[in-house]
Amino acid sequence: MRLRTWTAAGACAVLTACGTAPDLAQIQRQHPPSSAWLLDRHGAVMQEVRVDFHRRQGEWQALAAISPALQQAVVKFEDKRFADHSGVDLRALAHALWQNLKGEKRRGASTLTMQLAGFLQPGLASGARKGVVGKLRQMAAAWRLERRLSKPQILEAYLNLAPFRGEARGAAAASAMLFGKGASALTRDEALLLAALLPAPRALPAQLAARACRYAGQPADSAECVRLRRLAQQVVQPGQATGAQAGAAPHLALRLELVPGARIRTTLDLDLQRYAAAALESQLSQLTDQEVEDGAVLVLDNASGETLAYVGSRRGVPLQQIDGVRAQRQAGSTLKPFLYALAIERQILTAASPLDDSPVAITTPAGQYVPQNYDRQFRGRVSVRTALAGSLNVPAVRSLLLTGIEPFHQRLLQLGLPLAQEADFYGYALALGAPEVDLWSLTNAYRALANGGRVSAARLLPGPDAASRPAIEPAAAFIVADILADRTARSVTFGFENPLATPFWSAVKTGTSKDMRDNWCIGFSQRFTVGVWVGNFDGQPMRGVSGVTGAAPVWLELMQALHATPGAPPAAPPGVMRRQGEWFIAGTAPSGKQTAVSAVIEARIEYPGAGTILALDPDMPPSMQRVFLAATGAADAAWVLDGEHLGKADGALAWVPVAGRHTLQLVGDAGDRVLDSVQFQVRGPGPAPTH
Repeated sequence: MRLRTWTAAGACAVLTACGTAPDLAQIQRQHPPSSAWLLDRHGAVMQEVRVDFHRRQGEWQALAAISPALQQAVVKFEDKRFADHSGVDLRALAHALWQNLKGEKRRGASTLTMQLAGFLQPGLASGARKGVVGKLRQMAAAWRLERRLSKPQILEAYLNLAPFRGEARGAAAASAMLFGKGASALTRDEALLLAALLPAPRALPAQLAARACRYAGQPADSAECVRLRRLAQQVVQPGQATGAQAGAAPHLALRLELVPGARIRTTLDLDLQRYAAAALESQLSQLTDQEVEDGAVLVLDNASGETLAYVGSRRGVPLQQIDGVRAQRQAGSTLKPFLYALAIERQILTAASPLDDSPVAITTPAGQYVPQNYDRQFRGRVSVRTALAGSLNVPAVRSLLLTGIEPFHQRLLQLGLPLAQEADFYGYALALGAPEVDLWSLTNAYRALANGGRVSAARLLPGPDAASRPAIEPAAAFIVADILADRTARSVTFGFENPLATPFWSAVKTGTSKDMRDNWCIGFSQRFTVGVWVGNFDGQPMRGVSGVTGAAPVWLELMQALHATPGAPPAAPPGVMRRQGEWFIAGTAPSGKQTAVSAVIEARIEYPGAGTILALDPDMPPSMQRVFLAATGAADAAWVLDGEHLGKADGALAWVPVAGRHTLQLVGDAGDRVLDSVQFQVRGPGPAPTH
């Protein structure tokens, strides 16, 4: 012992640079992990995020958190007299010198402490190849470490900094990269393989297994050696990198600014996040034959705006790196609730107001706009409640004619929807969801409906609730939510049995974009708002998949999982009254048989529009062809075509078209005033009318 001490002291005296060694806390601070970690709301690790790409170092592990099997293997095969020396193993050093003099190849006699000195000061790492002075400097550094640190602290630092394979530094990184587990969970076989990597981090599987087998002290044909060969072949493939254990929130990780070693607590719930991802995967796996590949899920807490689940895509698909929660996609029918809320709020419509679901052509600067319902059918006169719950397109466009395009565009902006164009760009297609929106903004807009029309920012990190502001009057928000929760009104289009029906109060809306490229299902209870998007990130259309068959099953499964205890329907806010089985804003309820719409909607011709050019089918007799004349607000009006009275205008009227130019008028029932007038043309065979 005295000889070892004098030798190390003599080395320090020769080099005159003993100085001081860092303590364990300093070493830990100087070697932060190369990753950051996202935690859920309870502190559980959700996602490891690589931040420093120059190296791969795991989170610092206390010695007690590292597998005892690995500790024992490293000490036994790297420095078996570790507990006895003071940083330099003179016996091993002398033996190595003797072997070198005989010309035998032998690994240097560096102790764990000397190797640690090389990890801390890279200039000392190859001291054995720098001659006597270099070796003495490494020995002096090891002696200083032994003076500063205890043996357990030296072993802890060594196991956290040692290079095991490729860029992996430390037991935590190596365990995760090679075995997909923490350093505390290593088996004896895994520990032997890691210990065998230390002298040769680039060893091929066969070489690694052979060394681990020698460490195990077993013959090459033993069961243990067979296991080691199989394990080495699985985790160490020549010429390719191994992968780390996957995380639960990869898309969320990309949205945060992270630094090495950071541990960021989010508002997400890990169990719910995993459940949402599994529900999405289960549904998408059933839609493979219908050319569906991708999807996204978002769950928000209504009161706080906290994000509880954020699933950006399905795992294992070619474009899984795209964040479906933030990707811009066409909204489809999901904007209709906000349109009807605007019309109800401004007392243009009520939930009971009748709207015509009949063919209509609207003249625009770009030509005729002719909306169609999803099922290509028309239902005649329907109430606002039925039109919204059944997601009928034509009544929605008629409603936009009443509210105006610009006011509705402004309302969508107030709700936080990222509309990229001005109102005129979308035109009347704004009612049917022509704009592109993202699941994040759209789900939060529905959360505003759940919160009585008040909108506030959703958030991903803990903190005070964001300030809210009014966007929709509470009375209108309540009535629209009640419509979206009405299973009977919804049955007109979807039937009574569908994935939108929950065993508790919930309001929900689906949407399908043009050519079935996207479908949505977004809805809320009193506590949570859940948004689901299903489609293809590359924009390819799906086959026969709508919001009800694509996104809705995922929405339903999550809503049921979130509501172990069903909640009651929300109470009506002040200023809302119920009359004849319907909710009205005070002062808008009809009296007697009067309908609310008849007093407020200006009578106008909806079809044909001004300037319309219709063509007769030459293969069909003209007498067999029909044009359906349609008007809005015409309960007490009549049709007059080219001066000839055709009949009442309270419903669609079939007219046998005649080639030529025509003037169509909507006149008061008494025939004493013209309410609206358009000119249109019919082209084709047959005699033209005389005027």
